[in-house]
Amino acid sequence: MSKDDVVEESRKTVYQGFFRMDKVTLRHRRFNGEWIGPFHRELFERGEAVCVLLVDPVREAIVLTEQFRIGALEDERSPWLLELVAGMVEPGETYEEVAVRECQEEAGCTPAALRHITTYWVSPGGTNERVAIYCASVNSADMGGIHGLEEEHEDIRVITLPFSDALKALESGVINNAATIIALQWLTIHQKEVFQR
Repeated sequence: MSKDDVVEESRKTVYQGFFRMDKVTLRHRRFNGEWIGPFHRELFERGEAVCVLLVDPVREAIVLTEQFRIGALEDERSPWLLELVAGMVEPGETYEEVAVRECQEEAGCTPAALRHITTYWVSPGGTNERVAIYCASVNSADMGGIHGLEEEHEDIRVITLPFSDALKALESGVINNAATIIALQWLTIHQKEVFQR
């Protein structure tokens, strides 16, 4: 099955604010060859994002950001989450350009040698958000402080953790967002080639 097996009959924007919500009327082919629909689905238009796992291969450390997230307002621990550097892809930008821009804005660094980890759909039952995750080497010695763009209401703290402490935070549930979990699991698998041992 492919996109050719879907017919979009109409699309209407039902909400436009910081984000956009569309109501889509569609039908699609069933596995038995027949058609289902038409039916309606609300689609949270989120677009594409890029996340970067910043790794210090000499110190065997990682650099994360901490910031407030409205979606985690009911989190048992805190709505301030430990995350990868991340940002949305603007029209005409490549993933790599977004990675560099966001590292500069959110962590005050320019990443070296971006390595693609994976690209995945965040929650395809209701949003079109897709995330590309990269890994990049940095020297974490002088990294830290508060970063972000004032006009985007960002207040982002940069935190450097030994990789072993990051894994403990992952296991205890302190690190509890998908992109960071995926990136740390990838690093667990690839640590011998990433860290200079």
